Amino acid sequence: MIGLIETEVQLKKWGSSVGVLLSKKDLQKEGLKEGQKVKIIVVKKSNPLRETFGTIKFSKSTAQLLKEVDKALWND
Repeated sequence: MIGLIETEVQLKKWGSSVGVLLSKKDLQKEGLKEGQKVKIIVVKKSNPLRETFGTIKFSKSTAQLLKEVDKALWND
């Protein structure tokens, strides 16, 4: 029987390596124990907004853009 644990974890430094921690609750749910061999598939979390819209770069600073918006809204 194939068990599946799908969870979001953060990579942690562990000596000169990097590791992941899985919750005891998830491991118990699948009947997994320390020392048991498992296969892990790593999927890099992405930023869907950045993928959809890209990175926007303005020629003016945020402060300057806000001043212009304020001026346009309040000087009618």
